Amino acid sequence: MLKFSANLTFLFTELEFLDRFEAAKSAGFDAVEFAFPYSEDPLQVRQRLDALNLKPVLMNFPPGDWAAGDRGLACIPERIDEFRQSIETGLRYAKTIGCKQMHCMAGVRPTTHSVETINQTYLRNLHHAANRSSETSVRLMIEPLNTDDTPGYHLHHTRDAVAIINDIGSEKIALQYDVYHMQIMEKDLAATIEKHLHLIDHIQIADAPGRHEPGTGAIDFHSLLRHLEEIGYSGWIGCEYFPSHDTLSSLSWREDFSSNAS
Repeated sequence: MLKFSANLTFLFTELEFLDRFEAAKSAGFDAVEFAFPYSEDPLQVRQRLDALNLKPVLMNFPPGDWAAGDRGLACIPERIDEFRQSIETGLRYAKTIGCKQMHCMAGVRPTTHSVETINQTYLRNLHHAANRSSETSVRLMIEPLNTDDTPGYHLHHTRDAVAIINDIGSEKIALQYDVYHMQIMEKDLAATIEKHLHLIDHIQIADAPGRHEPGTGAIDFHSLLRHLEEIGYSGWIGCEYFPSHDTLSSLSWREDFSSNAS
């Protein structure tokens, strides 16, 4: 049976962040994920999780200055020290919260450096992050993003992420596959997931276009989710979408696929 987690950065946003945990539990979720919990006390986050018996399955490392346009720091040569500090901060939060998977965002390519220099920086930084993660229970995730929502991002295609994971050669790094982003970039979702299933530790879903709940766009989620069951995908599937109306009414699609649907 497929397992779905509530992405609290996208769902239940009418509530304060710490109140979203109870809303997710009441809606039938056993797991949650979120992007950047760094404005919160990690101990309070852990207490909410424990009180509700919720599993934290994914969070991101600090991305830099999001409001200023940062989308991660890993590929930016002049910000290596800042990147390394973000790894330490993220791992510290993850330890307290109890999260075992963390997305390391690649960042937007700076125009002041060659592609070769940017690539070398990215690989060197991922090696560092994987090594640091090897001292913890955290597994590092990398995720391609689409060019429409994140122009200039350093990682746009599954093939590039797979090449990087193979290059680094660490069991501490895996692929985070986002159906919404890859529908825009590649479209061959079921075959791509099956081909790279051994590298995929986490899947996120939203329909495209629009990034709303399944059933609002062009993706045949009935077939795709059944395919995930058939090929034996056992990881979590993050509901990382903007509800087209309220969150609870956007969850009706889960009923055919989830043992923990409300």
